[in-house]
Amino acid sequence: MINTIWAVIRDGKIVPLEEVTVPEGTRALVTLLPEEDTGFWLAASESSLSEVWDNAEDDVYAELLKK
Repeated sequence: MINTIWAVIRDGKIVPLEEVTVPEGTRALVTLLPEEDTGFWLAASESSLSEVWDNAEDDVYAELLKK
């Protein structure tokens, strides 16, 4: 199962910001997000998320859930 977590680098080690229970030796793919780039990535993803979530086609599902 793929799981995304937030972590920080402390003393050269990756430290999760939440409790993580995984088997020893589990491989991880790490994407570094320098602080100065955080705003850029949030803004860049916002338009994509808005396009996916804010569309008239989803209104059909909202109406079905009311029934």
